[in-house]
Amino acid sequence: MKLNNYADFRSQQAFFESSDGALAFLDKGAGPVLVLLHGVPSSGWLYRHMIPQLVISGYRVIVPDMLGFGASDSPDGYDVYSEESHARRLIELMDHLKIDSWHHLMHDAGGLWTWPLFKFAPARILTLTALNCIAFQAGFKPPMRFSKGFIAKTVMWLYRNSLTNKMMIKGLFKSGLQKNNLSEQDIKGYKQPLLEGKTKAMYYFFTQTCNALPSILQYTDKVKVPAQVIWGQHDSFLKLAPQRTKFMAFLGITDENVHLLDAKHFIQEEDPEKIVRLITAFIA
Repeated sequence: MKLNNYADFRSQQAFFESSDGALAFLDKGAGPVLVLLHGVPSSGWLYRHMIPQLVISGYRVIVPDMLGFGASDSPDGYDVYSEESHARRLIELMDHLKIDSWHHLMHDAGGLWTWPLFKFAPARILTLTALNCIAFQAGFKPPMRFSKGFIAKTVMWLYRNSLTNKMMIKGLFKSGLQKNNLSEQDIKGYKQPLLEGKTKAMYYFFTQTCNALPSILQYTDKVKVPAQVIWGQHDSFLKLAPQRTKFMAFLGITDENVHLLDAKHFIQEEDPEKIVRLITAFIA
């Protein structure tokens, strides 16, 4: 399975027509189902190093590009990109695939798109793995916050414009990786969707979510499935220490279920092999 080339990655994606637009997704392997959920401003491409290893380990791996990201549609609208809307579309996708339950892993804003599942479909998640994801306000340090309007739209334009896109992506990974060893092909998988205009979902995130972070406690007071945390301890975007006690209580876990990596935010780029080992050991 070759996923290192973004053109090859996209050629292997299937599409599901959700209630709000087409979702691109990878469906690879056979066995227990594991969903890998990206965040902002990435896509399923973030997991390209992990997918083959997980398939070899005996899992059926489902990796969606959420609406507004990657190869998925980017329809007009604002609330269509709300956290609950993303969650409901994920349920639609799993219904389409006739998957009743699955092991769930999420990163970054993928956390916010996951918490509503514990209200809408609590019996469907078997285990939960949290990778540097958004949970409580205390650990949330977004690199940008904007009000709706001209400035935010200008920043989104900078991501879409071919002359400034490279500068924006370079800045993102300078902050999000301890050592940026990404190749031009690696970077292409992050740049191309943005150059295609996929910034509407980002606009919602930076003008709504970053200013009014939804409380995860509105969906459940405590996660009632086996859970673990895998976290890049040098992350400047999402800090575990200020929220660790509260987050662990919410997940119902002890220190043995918290794994700190010598990495920053994009731990799937920095230590994918260790993440895979921790996932497979935990689920087993």
